[in-house]
Amino acid sequence: MESISNRRVSPLKMTWSMAKKEWADLLRELGQPTFRSKQIWQWLYAKGAQSFDEMTNLPAALRTALAERLSLAPWAPLETVADEGGTTKLLLECEDGERIESVVIPSGGEAATLCVSTQAGCAFKCAFCATGQLGLSRNLEAGEIVGQLFTARAATSFHIDHLVFMGMGEPFANYDNVLKAVRIFNDQDGLAIGARRITLSTCGVVPGIKRLADEGLQVELAISLHAPDDALRSRLMPVNNRWPVAELIAACRDYNAATRRIVTFEYTLVDGLNDTRLCASALADLIDPSFARVNLIPLSPVAHFDGNRPSPARCEAFAAILRRRGINVTLRHSKGSALSAACGQLRGEQGTGNRERGPGNGGKNVEL
Repeated sequence: MESISNRRVSPLKMTWSMAKKEWADLLRELGQPTFRSKQIWQWLYAKGAQSFDEMTNLPAALRTALAERLSLAPWAPLETVADEGGTTKLLLECEDGERIESVVIPSGGEAATLCVSTQAGCAFKCAFCATGQLGLSRNLEAGEIVGQLFTARAATSFHIDHLVFMGMGEPFANYDNVLKAVRIFNDQDGLAIGARRITLSTCGVVPGIKRLADEGLQVELAISLHAPDDALRSRLMPVNNRWPVAELIAACRDYNAATRRIVTFEYTLVDGLNDTRLCASALADLIDPSFARVNLIPLSPVAHFDGNRPSPARCEAFAAILRRRGINVTLRHSKGSALSAACGQLRGEQGTGNRERGPGNGGKNVEL
């Protein structure tokens, strides 16, 4: 196998994927002291260096050696589009031609949340998720996950201070790369995004929930639930056939006991399907307010799913039943629907959404 010292490697799959220990290993290979790994780390993540020449506290010979082996070339989006509220969707093309999307969601002032993708496609086929209809192409490398943040920073004027792993793919089906990216995002010598500002979302992969409980991270955990019983949830989410509702809830309770973190259950409301009073009561029976809260999200329409968004009155009535049972519930309204950038709408396709297209390999923001 060709060694790193003899080949040039991708900035996404290698440079941004490397943990501190891997930088130390590379420095040893180059005959350099390993303390320089922290210097490189700070240049990459705290100072945002875009070339090794900027790393002025490194010896010139080391900067040259790194530039010969690695690249800090920016990951330019194929397409960047924004709606009137500032929600911005980025279409990115990986080196092998796979396309993914990430979304910048303003949260007030100059701050924003970045919704990152973890896979090209998804194998779980949730009924109202456009990504799941694509099937799974491959997992993203940790650097391809981290690289989405740098691209989003360059493409928008927002300060990204929150991350949600709710883009394309199932994070716990790409567990090792996702956790590696989380630790890079969270590292206090670099990007220093607080663990409690990072949310990992899963469709209900119970082994991933159990692994995360032992990681020692104070990240937020969100569960895509969408139905209060096995019969309906299995119709909407085939993952339920493998890990049914009772097993999922037990894993979440154990996660709370181990981490003392409240679990968030995401529940997409579909008119006449899972938004009835009976469903609300069953959900209230299922959710223990001592360790969980509920986010209600009216359906974001997707072409392949024959379902509609409930009226505001039906959504409020559903929420009211949960509140009367003492459950902390938030009724959210997905941003970015006009861009096909809301929950469940990401497909990694060019030319989606109601907007003009920018030029390929770095399109400009276009306001609707």
